[in-house]
Amino acid sequence: MPRSLAAFFRPNLERPGRRVRAVMGGVLVLGSLPALMVHWLLALALAVAGALALCEAWRGWCLLRACGLKTRV
Repeated sequence: MPRSLAAFFRPNLERPGRRVRAVMGGVLVLGSLPALMVHWLLALALAVAGALALCEAWRGWCLLRACGLKTRV
């Protein structure tokens, strides 16, 4: 793990990765609406995951990459 929080939260995504996360976030947030019919906890989990993905796209930062895992995009 990086030495400081500033290094940990440094942007680590290029434009294609940001687009993928934005689309993924939008799909998850929209998918949380019909999930309300199944269970409110499922809908909440999808909405939170979607919000995280949208935040990653906006900041250009990926949590998995910041933790040292390799991702394709």
